[in-house]
Amino acid sequence: MANKLMRDPELEQLVQQLNRSGAPAAAADDDPADAGALQFPPATLGEGNPFERLLIEMAQRGASDLLVVAGMPPVLRISGRLTRSDGDVLDGDDVNSLLSTLLTSALRERIETHGSADFSLRLAHAASDDRRAWRFRVNVHRQRGTYAAAVRALPSEVPNLAQLNLPPALGELVKPTRGLVLVCGPTGSGKSTTLAALVGEINRSEARHIISIEDPIEYEHRNAQSIIEQIEIGRDAPSFPAALRAALRQDPDVIVVGEMRDLETVATALTAAETGHLILATLHTSDTASAIQRVVDVFPPGQQTQIRQQLALSLNAIVVQQLVPRSDGGGRAVAVEVLLANHAVRNHIRNEKLQNLITEITVGKRSGMISLEDSLLRLVQQGAITLDDARVRTSRPDELESLMRTR
Repeated sequence: MANKLMRDPELEQLVQQLNRSGAPAAAADDDPADAGALQFPPATLGEGNPFERLLIEMAQRGASDLLVVAGMPPVLRISGRLTRSDGDVLDGDDVNSLLSTLLTSALRERIETHGSADFSLRLAHAASDDRRAWRFRVNVHRQRGTYAAAVRALPSEVPNLAQLNLPPALGELVKPTRGLVLVCGPTGSGKSTTLAALVGEINRSEARHIISIEDPIEYEHRNAQSIIEQIEIGRDAPSFPAALRAALRQDPDVIVVGEMRDLETVATALTAAETGHLILATLHTSDTASAIQRVVDVFPPGQQTQIRQQLALSLNAIVVQQLVPRSDGGGRAVAVEVLLANHAVRNHIRNEKLQNLITEITVGKRSGMISLEDSLLRLVQQGAITLDDARVRTSRPDELESLMRTR
Protein backbone atom coordinates (compact mmCIF):
# COMPACT_ATOMS: atom_id res chain seq x y z
CA MET A 1 0.00 0.00 0.00
CA ALA A 2 2.79 2.44 0.87
CA ASN A 3 4.46 2.21 -2.55
CA LYS A 4 1.16 2.69 -4.31
CA LEU A 5 0.38 5.80 -2.28
CA MET A 6 3.81 7.34 -2.79
CA ARG A 7 3.23 7.35 -6.55
CA ASP A 8 0.13 9.52 -6.18
CA PRO A 9 1.12 13.20 -6.71
CA GLU A 10 -1.72 14.61 -4.59
CA LEU A 11 -0.99 12.34 -1.67
CA GLU A 12 2.73 12.97 -2.01
CA GLN A 13 2.03 16.69 -1.67
CA LEU A 14 -0.18 16.00 1.36
CA VAL A 15 2.55 13.95 3.03
CA GLN A 16 5.00 16.81 2.50
CA GLN A 17 2.54 19.19 4.17
CA LEU A 18 2.07 16.80 7.09
CA ASN A 19 5.79 16.66 7.73
CA ARG A 20 6.29 20.40 7.79
CA SER A 21 6.95 21.90 11.17
CA GLY A 22 4.64 24.46 12.72
CA ALA A 23 0.89 24.94 12.47
CA PRO A 24 -0.89 23.78 9.28
CA ALA A 25 -1.73 26.47 6.75
CA ALA A 26 -5.43 25.61 6.85
CA ALA A 27 -5.74 26.03 10.61
CA ALA A 28 -7.78 29.17 10.12
CA ASP A 29 -10.50 27.04 8.54
CA ASP A 30 -10.83 24.78 11.56
CA ASP A 31 -14.06 24.89 13.52
CA PRO A 32 -13.35 27.16 16.51
CA ALA A 33 -14.97 24.62 18.77
CA ASP A 34 -12.08 22.27 17.97
CA ALA A 35 -9.40 24.80 18.82
CA GLY A 36 -7.31 24.97 21.95
CA ALA A 37 -5.60 22.53 24.25
CA LEU A 38 -6.91 19.06 25.04
CA GLN A 39 -9.63 19.33 27.65
CA PHE A 40 -11.59 16.51 29.20
CA PRO A 41 -13.46 15.98 32.48
CA PRO A 42 -13.11 12.97 34.75
CA ALA A 43 -14.14 9.87 32.78
CA THR A 44 -16.43 8.54 35.50
CA LEU A 45 -19.14 10.03 37.68
CA GLY A 46 -18.90 8.66 41.21
CA GLU A 47 -21.71 7.84 43.62
CA GLY A 48 -23.09 10.84 45.48
CA ASN A 49 -22.63 13.31 42.63
CA PRO A 50 -25.81 15.45 42.43
CA PHE A 51 -26.07 14.81 38.68
CA GLU A 52 -26.09 11.06 39.30
CA ARG A 53 -29.80 10.78 40.15
CA LEU A 54 -30.84 12.29 36.83
CA LEU A 55 -28.62 9.95 34.85
CA ILE A 56 -29.92 6.91 36.74
CA GLU A 57 -33.52 7.94 36.04
CA MET A 58 -32.61 8.50 32.40
CA ALA A 59 -31.12 5.02 32.06
CA GLN A 60 -33.89 3.26 33.99
CA ARG A 61 -36.67 4.87 31.93
CA GLY A 62 -34.91 4.17 28.63
CA ALA A 63 -34.66 7.85 27.69
CA SER A 64 -32.46 8.79 24.75
CA ASP A 65 -31.86 12.37 25.94
CA LEU A 66 -31.98 14.58 29.02
CA LEU A 67 -32.42 18.36 28.88
CA VAL A 68 -31.51 20.53 31.87
CA VAL A 69 -32.67 24.13 31.47
CA ALA A 70 -33.47 26.79 34.05
CA GLY A 71 -37.14 27.50 34.59
CA MET A 72 -38.44 23.94 34.37
CA PRO A 73 -37.78 20.47 35.80
CA PRO A 74 -35.36 18.16 33.96
CA VAL A 75 -36.93 16.85 30.73
CA LEU A 76 -36.45 13.38 29.27
CA ARG A 77 -36.89 12.35 25.64
CA ILE A 78 -38.57 8.94 25.66
CA SER A 79 -39.50 7.24 22.35
CA GLY A 80 -38.85 10.54 20.60
CA ARG A 81 -41.22 12.57 22.78
CA LEU A 82 -40.36 15.04 25.53
CA THR A 83 -41.53 14.09 29.04
CA ARG A 84 -41.00 16.16 32.19
CA SER A 85 -39.35 14.30 35.04
CA ASP A 86 -40.82 14.23 38.54
CA GLY A 87 -38.09 16.56 39.82
CA ASP A 88 -38.54 20.11 41.04
CA VAL A 89 -38.36 23.15 38.79
CA LEU A 90 -34.73 24.30 38.55
CA ASP A 91 -33.73 27.95 38.72
CA GLY A 92 -30.51 29.33 37.28
CA ASP A 93 -28.54 28.78 40.47
CA ASP A 94 -29.77 25.17 40.69
CA VAL A 95 -28.64 24.43 37.14
CA ASN A 96 -25.26 26.13 37.61
CA SER A 97 -24.66 24.18 40.80
CA LEU A 98 -25.76 20.89 39.24
CA LEU A 99 -23.57 21.19 36.16
CA SER A 100 -20.54 22.79 37.79
CA THR A 101 -19.65 19.42 39.33
CA LEU A 102 -18.96 18.13 35.80
CA LEU A 103 -16.72 20.94 34.60
CA THR A 104 -12.96 21.21 34.78
CA SER A 105 -11.37 24.65 34.62
CA ALA A 106 -10.45 24.02 30.98
CA LEU A 107 -14.05 23.17 30.10
CA ARG A 108 -15.30 26.31 31.88
CA GLU A 109 -12.89 28.37 29.82
CA ARG A 110 -14.06 26.68 26.64
CA ILE A 111 -17.70 27.44 27.44
CA GLU A 112 -16.89 31.08 28.18
CA THR A 113 -14.91 31.37 24.94
CA HIS A 114 -17.00 29.32 22.51
CA GLY A 115 -20.37 29.06 24.27
CA SER A 116 -20.41 25.27 24.72
CA ALA A 117 -18.33 22.18 25.45
CA ASP A 118 -18.83 18.49 24.64
CA PHE A 119 -17.56 15.50 26.60
CA SER A 120 -18.57 11.99 27.64
CA LEU A 121 -18.82 10.34 31.05
CA ARG A 122 -20.01 7.16 32.71
CA LEU A 123 -21.48 6.13 36.02
CA ALA A 124 -18.71 4.43 37.98
CA HIS A 125 -20.90 1.97 39.87
CA ALA A 126 -22.85 0.50 36.94
CA ALA A 127 -22.75 -3.31 36.88
CA SER A 128 -20.75 -4.75 34.02
CA ASP A 129 -23.64 -7.03 32.99
CA ASP A 130 -26.23 -4.21 32.98
CA ARG A 131 -27.37 -3.75 29.37
CA ARG A 132 -28.82 -0.27 29.96
CA ALA A 133 -26.97 2.86 28.91
CA TRP A 134 -24.52 3.96 31.59
CA ARG A 135 -22.33 6.09 29.32
CA PHE A 136 -23.41 9.54 28.24
CA ARG A 137 -22.48 12.30 25.80
CA VAL A 138 -22.85 15.71 27.40
CA ASN A 139 -23.12 19.17 25.85
CA VAL A 140 -22.95 22.01 28.40
CA HIS A 141 -23.71 25.47 27.05
CA ARG A 142 -24.96 28.87 28.13
CA GLN A 143 -28.41 30.36 27.59
CA ARG A 144 -29.91 33.46 29.22
CA GLY A 145 -26.78 33.83 31.31
CA THR A 146 -26.95 30.40 32.95
CA TYR A 147 -25.65 26.94 32.18
CA ALA A 148 -27.83 24.40 30.35
CA ALA A 149 -27.14 20.84 29.25
CA ALA A 150 -28.22 18.27 26.68
CA VAL A 151 -27.27 14.70 27.57
CA ARG A 152 -27.42 11.74 25.16
CA ALA A 153 -27.46 8.15 26.45
CA LEU A 154 -24.83 5.95 24.81
CA PRO A 155 -25.79 2.27 24.50
CA SER A 156 -23.35 -0.24 25.94
CA GLU A 157 -23.45 -2.57 22.93
CA VAL A 158 -22.88 -1.89 19.24
CA PRO A 159 -26.12 -2.71 17.38
CA ASN A 160 -26.18 -4.54 14.07
CA LEU A 161 -28.15 -3.52 10.99
CA ALA A 162 -30.96 -5.99 11.73
CA GLN A 163 -31.45 -4.64 15.26
CA LEU A 164 -31.75 -1.13 13.83
CA ASN A 165 -34.21 -2.37 11.19
CA LEU A 166 -31.93 -1.02 8.47
CA PRO A 167 -31.84 -2.64 5.02
CA PRO A 168 -29.40 -5.59 4.96
CA ALA A 169 -28.03 -4.17 1.70
CA LEU A 170 -26.28 -1.44 3.70
CA GLY A 171 -23.76 -4.10 4.70
CA GLU A 172 -22.55 -4.10 1.10
CA LEU A 173 -21.44 -0.47 1.46
CA VAL A 174 -18.43 -1.49 3.59
CA LYS A 175 -17.21 -4.24 1.27
CA PRO A 176 -15.11 -1.94 -1.01
CA THR A 177 -11.57 -1.15 0.08
CA ARG A 178 -11.70 2.48 -1.03
CA GLY A 179 -14.17 5.30 -1.57
CA LEU A 180 -16.46 7.57 0.44
CA VAL A 181 -19.71 6.59 2.17
CA LEU A 182 -21.75 9.45 3.65
CA VAL A 183 -24.40 8.90 6.33
CA CYS A 184 -26.64 11.97 6.49
CA GLY A 185 -29.61 13.28 8.40
CA PRO A 186 -30.69 15.97 10.84
CA THR A 187 -29.36 16.13 14.41
CA GLY A 188 -30.60 13.20 16.46
CA SER A 189 -31.44 11.00 13.46
CA GLY A 190 -29.14 8.14 14.48
CA LYS A 191 -26.24 8.78 12.12
CA SER A 192 -23.60 7.80 14.69
CA THR A 193 -25.51 4.60 15.47
CA THR A 194 -25.62 3.63 11.80
CA LEU A 195 -21.89 4.33 11.47
CA ALA A 196 -21.24 2.12 14.49
CA ALA A 197 -23.32 -0.68 12.94
CA LEU A 198 -21.33 -0.43 9.68
CA VAL A 199 -18.05 -0.61 11.61
CA GLY A 200 -19.45 -3.64 13.41
CA GLU A 201 -20.16 -5.30 10.04
CA ILE A 202 -16.49 -4.94 9.10
CA ASN A 203 -15.27 -5.99 12.53
CA ARG A 204 -17.21 -9.25 12.49
CA SER A 205 -16.16 -10.36 9.03
CA GLU A 206 -12.88 -8.81 7.86
CA ALA A 207 -9.37 -8.17 9.13
CA ARG A 208 -8.93 -4.43 8.62
CA HIS A 209 -7.34 -1.59 10.57
CA ILE A 210 -10.11 0.88 11.43
CA ILE A 211 -9.44 4.33 12.88
CA SER A 212 -12.56 6.09 14.15
CA ILE A 213 -12.41 9.84 14.91
CA GLU A 214 -15.29 10.94 17.15
CA ASP A 215 -16.46 13.88 19.25
CA PRO A 216 -16.97 12.26 21.69
CA ILE A 217 -16.75 8.45 21.47
CA GLU A 218 -20.28 7.07 21.57
CA TYR A 219 -19.97 3.31 21.02
CA GLU A 220 -17.00 1.41 22.44
CA HIS A 221 -15.94 -1.23 19.90
CA ARG A 222 -14.17 -4.43 20.91
CA ASN A 223 -11.65 -5.88 18.47
CA ALA A 224 -12.91 -9.01 16.70
CA GLN A 225 -11.59 -9.70 13.20
CA SER A 226 -10.46 -6.09 12.84
CA ILE A 227 -8.24 -3.77 14.87
CA ILE A 228 -10.22 -0.67 15.88
CA GLU A 229 -8.66 2.51 17.26
CA GLN A 230 -11.01 5.21 18.54
CA ILE A 231 -9.71 8.78 18.67
CA GLU A 232 -11.70 11.21 20.82
CA ILE A 233 -11.54 14.90 19.99
CA GLY A 234 -10.58 16.84 23.10
CA ARG A 235 -8.87 13.89 24.77
CA ASP A 236 -6.74 12.20 22.09
CA ALA A 237 -6.53 14.92 19.43
CA PRO A 238 -7.28 18.66 19.33
CA SER A 239 -9.50 18.66 16.21
CA PHE A 240 -10.95 16.58 13.39
CA PRO A 241 -8.44 17.91 10.81
CA ALA A 242 -5.48 17.15 13.08
CA ALA A 243 -6.75 13.65 13.88
CA LEU A 244 -7.47 12.87 10.22
CA ARG A 245 -4.05 14.06 9.08
CA ALA A 246 -2.41 11.92 11.74
CA ALA A 247 -4.57 8.89 10.85
CA LEU A 248 -3.18 8.83 7.32
CA ARG A 249 0.23 8.01 8.79
CA GLN A 250 -1.09 5.16 10.95
CA ASP A 251 -1.64 2.49 8.26
CA PRO A 252 -5.47 2.54 8.24
CA ASP A 253 -7.71 0.57 5.89
CA VAL A 254 -10.89 2.31 7.06
CA ILE A 255 -11.25 5.80 8.56
CA VAL A 256 -14.46 6.85 10.28
CA VAL A 257 -14.97 10.62 10.49
CA GLY A 258 -17.61 11.51 13.06
CA GLU A 259 -18.46 14.70 11.20
CA MET A 260 -17.10 16.45 8.11
CA ARG A 261 -17.59 20.12 8.93
CA ASP A 262 -14.61 22.10 7.63
CA LEU A 263 -12.59 22.48 4.44
CA GLU A 264 -9.46 20.69 5.63
CA THR A 265 -11.35 17.63 6.90
CA VAL A 266 -13.37 17.33 3.68
CA ALA A 267 -10.33 17.81 1.43
CA THR A 268 -8.24 15.24 3.31
CA ALA A 269 -11.11 12.74 3.40
CA LEU A 270 -11.68 13.04 -0.37
CA THR A 271 -7.98 12.53 -1.09
CA ALA A 272 -7.83 9.51 1.23
CA ALA A 273 -10.94 8.00 -0.39
CA GLU A 274 -9.33 8.29 -3.82
CA THR A 275 -6.00 6.82 -2.81
CA GLY A 276 -6.80 3.52 -1.14
CA HIS A 277 -8.92 4.06 1.99
CA LEU A 278 -12.56 3.46 2.77
CA ILE A 279 -13.94 6.62 4.43
CA LEU A 280 -17.18 6.52 6.43
CA ALA A 281 -18.43 9.97 7.48
CA THR A 282 -21.53 11.88 8.55
CA LEU A 283 -23.07 15.13 7.35
CA HIS A 284 -25.97 17.18 8.74
CA THR A 285 -28.10 17.26 5.58
CA SER A 286 -31.65 16.14 4.84
CA ASP A 287 -31.32 14.63 1.34
CA THR A 288 -28.76 13.29 -1.12
CA ALA A 289 -28.56 16.40 -3.29
CA SER A 290 -27.92 18.71 -0.33
CA ALA A 291 -25.23 16.31 0.93
CA ILE A 292 -23.28 16.69 -2.29
CA GLN A 293 -23.88 20.44 -2.36
CA ARG A 294 -22.68 20.74 1.25
CA VAL A 295 -19.37 19.06 0.39
CA VAL A 296 -18.86 21.27 -2.64
CA ASP A 297 -19.87 24.50 -0.89
CA VAL A 298 -17.17 24.07 1.75
CA PHE A 299 -14.62 25.07 -0.90
CA PRO A 300 -14.02 28.47 -2.53
CA PRO A 301 -15.84 28.98 -5.87
CA GLY A 302 -12.62 28.64 -7.84
CA GLN A 303 -12.08 25.09 -6.54
CA GLN A 304 -15.62 23.77 -6.77
CA THR A 305 -15.41 22.37 -10.29
CA GLN A 306 -12.35 20.35 -9.32
CA ILE A 307 -14.07 19.14 -6.12
CA ARG A 308 -17.11 17.98 -8.10
CA GLN A 309 -14.79 15.89 -10.27
CA GLN A 310 -13.02 14.51 -7.21
CA LEU A 311 -16.28 13.75 -5.41
CA ALA A 312 -17.72 12.06 -8.49
CA LEU A 313 -14.69 9.74 -8.57
CA SER A 314 -14.49 8.96 -4.86
CA LEU A 315 -18.15 8.71 -3.78
CA ASN A 316 -19.52 5.20 -3.21
CA ALA A 317 -22.88 5.89 -1.58
CA ILE A 318 -25.02 8.32 0.39
CA VAL A 319 -27.42 7.16 3.09
CA VAL A 320 -29.96 9.68 4.39
CA GLN A 321 -32.04 8.72 7.40
CA GLN A 322 -34.75 10.05 9.68
CA LEU A 323 -36.18 8.75 12.94
CA VAL A 324 -39.99 8.67 13.09
CA PRO A 325 -42.01 8.06 16.30
CA ARG A 326 -43.57 4.62 16.25
CA SER A 327 -47.34 4.55 16.14
CA ASP A 328 -47.51 2.41 19.30
CA GLY A 329 -45.33 4.83 21.26
CA GLY A 330 -42.61 2.20 21.65
CA GLY A 331 -39.60 4.07 20.33
CA ARG A 332 -38.75 5.33 16.88
CA ALA A 333 -38.50 3.70 13.45
CA VAL A 334 -35.80 4.59 10.96
CA ALA A 335 -36.62 5.62 7.39
CA VAL A 336 -33.73 5.69 4.92
CA GLU A 337 -32.83 6.85 1.44
CA VAL A 338 -29.91 5.16 -0.31
CA LEU A 339 -28.07 6.54 -3.35
CA LEU A 340 -25.40 4.36 -4.96
CA ALA A 341 -22.80 6.16 -7.09
CA ASN A 342 -23.22 4.46 -10.47
CA HIS A 343 -22.08 5.93 -13.79
CA ALA A 344 -25.18 8.10 -14.23
CA VAL A 345 -24.96 9.49 -10.69
CA ARG A 346 -21.29 10.39 -11.17
CA ASN A 347 -22.15 12.27 -14.37
CA HIS A 348 -24.90 14.24 -12.61
CA ILE A 349 -22.43 15.27 -9.90
CA ARG A 350 -19.85 16.40 -12.47
CA ASN A 351 -22.42 18.33 -14.50
CA GLU A 352 -24.20 19.94 -11.51
CA LYS A 353 -27.50 18.19 -12.29
CA LEU A 354 -28.28 17.18 -8.74
CA GLN A 355 -32.03 17.50 -9.34
CA ASN A 356 -31.75 14.29 -11.38
CA LEU A 357 -30.49 12.19 -8.48
CA ILE A 358 -33.99 11.27 -7.28
CA THR A 359 -34.71 9.87 -10.75
CA GLU A 360 -31.61 7.68 -10.51
CA ILE A 361 -32.79 6.43 -7.12
CA THR A 362 -36.19 5.58 -8.58
CA VAL A 363 -34.80 3.62 -11.55
CA GLY A 364 -32.03 2.07 -9.45
CA LYS A 365 -34.23 0.10 -7.03
CA ARG A 366 -33.08 -3.24 -8.46
CA SER A 367 -29.46 -2.37 -7.72
CA GLY A 368 -30.24 -1.55 -4.07
CA MET A 369 -31.21 2.11 -4.15
CA ILE A 370 -34.09 3.20 -1.89
CA SER A 371 -36.10 6.41 -1.90
CA LEU A 372 -37.20 7.96 1.38
CA GLU A 373 -40.81 7.75 0.20
CA ASP A 374 -40.49 3.99 -0.41
CA SER A 375 -39.04 3.56 3.05
CA LEU A 376 -41.75 5.66 4.72
CA LEU A 377 -44.52 3.83 2.88
CA ARG A 378 -43.08 0.46 3.92
CA LEU A 379 -43.16 1.58 7.56
CA VAL A 380 -46.77 2.76 7.18
CA GLN A 381 -47.81 -0.55 5.64
CA GLN A 382 -46.10 -2.42 8.47
CA GLY A 383 -48.07 -0.36 10.99
CA ALA A 384 -44.83 0.99 12.47
CA ILE A 385 -45.63 4.67 11.84
CA THR A 386 -48.72 6.69 11.00
CA LEU A 387 -49.46 8.10 7.57
CA ASP A 388 -49.55 11.62 9.00
CA ASP A 389 -46.01 11.22 10.37
CA ALA A 390 -44.85 9.91 6.98
CA ARG A 391 -46.32 12.94 5.24
CA VAL A 392 -44.54 15.28 7.65
CA ARG A 393 -41.15 13.62 7.01
CA THR A 394 -41.17 13.64 3.20
CA SER A 395 -39.97 16.55 1.09
CA ARG A 396 -41.76 15.01 -1.94
CA PRO A 397 -45.39 14.58 -0.78
CA ASP A 398 -46.67 14.07 -4.33
CA GLU A 399 -44.32 11.09 -4.77
CA LEU A 400 -45.51 9.58 -1.49
CA GLU A 401 -49.17 9.96 -2.51
CA SER A 402 -48.43 8.41 -5.91
CA LEU A 403 -46.78 5.39 -4.31
CA MET A 404 -49.74 4.96 -1.98
CA ARG A 405 -52.15 4.83 -4.93
CA THR A 406 -50.13 2.16 -6.76
CA ARG A 407 -49.66 -0.23 -3.82
